[in-house]
Order: sequence, then structure tokens, then C-alpha cells
Amino acid sequence: MSNAPTHAPHAAVLTGVGYAWPDGTAVFDRLDAVFEAGRTGLIGRNGSGKSTLLKLVSGELRPESGAVSAPERTGLLDQSLPLDTGRTVAELLGIAPALAGLRAIEAGDASEANFTAVGDDWDIEERALAQLARFGIALDGPDPLGRTVGTLSGGEAVLAGIAGLVLRRPALTLLDEPTNNLDRRARGLLYEAVDAWPGALVVVSHDRELLDRMDRTAELRGGRIRMWGGNHTHYTERLAEEQEAARRAVRVAEAGVRKEKRQLAEARIKLDRRVRYGNKMYATKREPKVVMKQRKRDAQVAAGKHRIMQEARLDGAREELTAAEDAVRDDDAIRIALPGTEVPAGQDVLVLAAGERRLHLRGPERIALTGGNGAGKTTLLRAVVAAARGEEPPVRPAGTEVARVTARVGYLPQRLDLLDDRLSVLENVRAAAPSAAPQAIRAGLARFLIRGDRADLPAGALSGGERFRVALARVLLADTAPRLLILDEPTNDLDLDSAARLTEALSAYRGALLVASHDEAFLRDIGTTRRWRARRGLPPEDSAPGAG
Repeated sequence: MSNAPTHAPHAAVLTGVGYAWPDGTAVFDRLDAVFEAGRTGLIGRNGSGKSTLLKLVSGELRPESGAVSAPERTGLLDQSLPLDTGRTVAELLGIAPALAGLRAIEAGDASEANFTAVGDDWDIEERALAQLARFGIALDGPDPLGRTVGTLSGGEAVLAGIAGLVLRRPALTLLDEPTNNLDRRARGLLYEAVDAWPGALVVVSHDRELLDRMDRTAELRGGRIRMWGGNHTHYTERLAEEQEAARRAVRVAEAGVRKEKRQLAEARIKLDRRVRYGNKMYATKREPKVVMKQRKRDAQVAAGKHRIMQEARLDGAREELTAAEDAVRDDDAIRIALPGTEVPAGQDVLVLAAGERRLHLRGPERIALTGGNGAGKTTLLRAVVAAARGEEPPVRPAGTEVARVTARVGYLPQRLDLLDDRLSVLENVRAAAPSAAPQAIRAGLARFLIRGDRADLPAGALSGGERFRVALARVLLADTAPRLLILDEPTNDLDLDSAARLTEALSAYRGALLVASHDEAFLRDIGTTRRWRARRGLPPEDSAPGAG
């Protein structure tokens, strides 16, 4: 892929932008940034403000100071899109007004408002269905575009949102975690679309394969944007070189500080000797008193100047060390301490009746639930959770019954809808751990990088990555530790460091795991022992490791 030409117009410009979260915490203070035409990957740690930045560029949020310049036709794929379960597919595609006007005209209402709503989009329904089909979404029923997001899988909802952007062809497109919930086939379709994307594109993602399709990389860190030429691989290589140079500079600066300390100590010894010698000469009065006093004063002045010079050199060496240390990155990472529960080997934890067969999860097994978007993975997991709670499942999985659940279940849903957006972070976690003291919960949240006043924010004000961390904390800090963890796409929204910490924690967990994920590296790294493959309209089946 070729880089965007240098003469191409800017896609978006931010000048002196200031913005704060609802709790008053400053996200940006006099932020300046220029996004060029072409494809830009926007990276940064969870909570750094990437989603907020996209919403400022799209106009969904307004800066408190400064200015944002972007094309009028700017489209945004919000990472929280799957949570908006009441929206229709037509609304998701951005064609609801045109479609409503078209149907009103077909019903005999030839008002000017309806013709204005339709414009030139007389074939909008056909084009919309064709675009959905291009992304592998086949909707049935008498009113497929009237179906709600809640009837789609998380991956289908994301793909429908992307299809809507392709349909509308904005001058600037902003994608926030577009690979969340997508299976391998769907990711391939997205990659193809990105390679041929019309107009300018800014992508927030932790998907390295997607980021390697970008022309340049924009890193958001400490409220500032730094542009790196090239894709994500080029960025990581250059960053590694820069950090190695920074660590060498620290070593050199540390040696400089040690040298200046040693020279200052030696200088003090020499100066003390001179002072003692001067005092001795004055005491013996071998020369006239006036001359001796002058020599004593001269010695003291010289000693003072020398000491000041040596101390200044030490201060300079220390400043160089501080500057060198500041260039070395030492970012916080979440610290996950999973409950010390253990399930005996061979003990049934979960039994599914899949047609004539029985699927068993026994002991501390780690089972990966795989399958394409819409295959029924989330439906199956919800049925298991409902059975564990003695409830009826919201939807029964095709051809499958939950025969038995014998362990307490901890469940992290794909849509992260176990949080009440109206309650604070602290209140959400306390709902699962009512016997825990508030300070104990705050200490637990701090391990998930939710510190200080952020624990008092309403859950609805969190970024995607923060929302995941709070949801995970709610599951793991519960009063009774889960012996079966059920995780639905747990690496969605996680930065690479946090995903690595989650992998380490799950690798040390001694309970049972049932994990639905499209992240093959994650499934491999947590040591999955078997796989159940979900199939649309059919019971799940055992599949060999490595199958998907």
C-alpha cells in the first residue's frame, strides 16, 4: 500500500482542543493534531481518550475549548454499537428516514417531506440488503431492515454498522474497534473493505493485522498525539529502537551522576584539607596578620566557588538522568488476582445435551467455544448462565439443553450489559460483593487501573476498555468466587498489555473455563484443552484443537 500523497488535503484538524470527562478529569488540554488523507491507525492505552477523540472529530461531542475542523460528511462506527439493542437495522445503516419516506410514498402519501427524505435513493432498500449480504449478513422475515440490534449477534451488529458506512460513503470515516466480535471470515471481509476504502479513514483498534493495513500510525499518549510514519509493525520497530536508546541514555546518565557525586566528594576532601592548612598557617602567624587574613578569605571564596561548581555539575547530571528516565516508558498494567478455586479432575462442572450426544466440561478444563458470527455462541452461554441461576434462558439454543451445572458461575457477557449505567462503578461492583467494605472494593478496582474518583463515576461514562475492566472486576471480586468462568469475547476493547495480563491470570486459574472468542492467539495462550464448535441452527459439536 502506498502512503497518501503529501499534497493531499487534511482529513481533520484539531487546534488547542480541551475536553474533560464528567467528573472534571481533563482528557485533553490544548491538543493539536492533524489527520491526513489516507488510512491512519489511532492507538493508545485503555482510557487514554481514543473514543472521546473520535467523537470530538465526528461532532458527537463538542470541545470545551479550541476548534475541530472535519468534513461535514463524517461517519463514526461507535464501539458501543452492539449495546444499543433497541435500534433497528435501518437506523444502524443510516437509511431509516429515506426508507420511511419511500414506504410512505408507496402507501400513497406523496407529500414533499417524503420525497425530500428519499432524495435520489429510490433503490435504497435493495442496495442496503446487497451491502449487508456483501458482509455475510442474511436477514430473514417480512421486514429484515426493521429487525433490532438485539436480534443480531455482536459481530453481525458491527458488520451492519460497517455496511452502513460503506453505503453512505462519508468523506471521513472513523472506526472504533471494528474487529470486536468478528470471526475470522468477517475480519477478512473487513480487511478487504479497508484496503479499498473510499475517502479518509481513522481506525482505533488493537488488531495488529488491521493496523498493519494503515498508511501511518497516530499514538495518543498523555493527552498528546504523536504521528509515526508507516503501519503498526513499523511503529513497534521504531518504538523498540527508541526505547533501547532511551535505556542506554539512562545508563549513561546514571554513570554521569555517580561520577559527579564522586568528584564532589573528592573536591570536598581537598577543600577541607586546604581550609585546615590555611587555619594552621594563620595560627602559626608565619606571615603578617593582614596577609594571613586575606589568604584565609581567598581560600574560603575559592572553596565556595569550587563547591558550587561541583554541585551545579551534579545537579545537571541529575537533570539529564530525569530527562532520560522520562523517555523510558513504564506504563501501568492491570493486575488480576483470580479466585483460588480448584475443581477436582474428572468432576462434571457442566453437561450439555446436544441431540443424542452429551458434552461434558470436567474438572479444570478449558474449553473454547468457536464458530462464525450468528452461530449461537452467546445464546448457548446465556442458557448455561440461566441454568446455573435456576432461570429460564432468554432464548433456547437450537437442539441443545443444559442438562446440569454443578459449579458457581462467573459470567462476563459480550455486550458488557451486566453493568447498570446509572450506578457508579463502586455501586456496580458492590452489587456483586455486598459484604465487602467500600475501601476493599476500591483497592480491588485499583488493580484494574480504576483509581480515585473514577470509582465514583457512573458506569455509562466509562470508555470501552474501562467498562470491560469494571465488568471483569465485578465478576472476580464477587463475594463467592466462581468455579466456572464463562467469558464471551473477553479481549474486546483491551489494549495489548491488558490482554497479556488477562492471559497470565487465566493461565493460573485452577477452576473451569468456557471461553467464546475469535482471538486464536488468546485461546492458544490460555491453554484451551478442547473446543466446542457452535453451528447455526444445530447443536454444538466437539472439534479438535486448532479447528474453528
